[in-house]
Amino acid sequence: MPELSPHGRRELLVLARQAVRAVAAGAAPPRWPHEAPSLAAPGAAFVTLRDRVTGDLRGCRGEIVAVRPLAESVIEGAIAAAIDDPRFPPVREPEVDHLSIEISVLTPMVPAKPGEVDVRRHGVMITWRGRRGLLLPQVAGELGWDREQLLEGVCRKAGLPRDAWKRVDATLEVFEAEVWGEDEE
Repeated sequence: MPELSPHGRRELLVLARQAVRAVAAGAAPPRWPHEAPSLAAPGAAFVTLRDRVTGDLRGCRGEIVAVRPLAESVIEGAIAAAIDDPRFPPVREPEVDHLSIEISVLTPMVPAKPGEVDVRRHGVMITWRGRRGLLLPQVAGELGWDREQLLEGVCRKAGLPRDAWKRVDATLEVFEAEVWGEDEE
């Protein structure tokens, strides 16, 4: 995971907002400054959009593997969260100023047993029978979930039975994330 300065974090939030604004207006996504080494390092990121007043989720998408520069991962995640989250209609231009943006930069996934999941620091991904679901590390804390609730929640997100995490042929992986948002600025 790239080491990010406060300036780098702010720059990624600006890029994410510009990307959401551009895609909602039907314009081209922003370009990022290639001279920033921390933004050019490979990174996997998710971008979460929430209603600024209610805190309701409005979109969340991203990448689980660091295959491109972090800045590109954030831009693509912001675009996907705005127009390609199947749970929501695409963000419209008048909505953009009413959204808050949160970025999660992920560590690599590592295999885990259910008892190894720490709800205070782990995000979780389950894969079973061709289905996959992921919950970011902050979800359990936001919802007050314990380990079993988190594991059941990630199964529900994948469209699996809530106890699929107990199956011996299910793959459970954990990761951590550096998380920040506009509301913390």
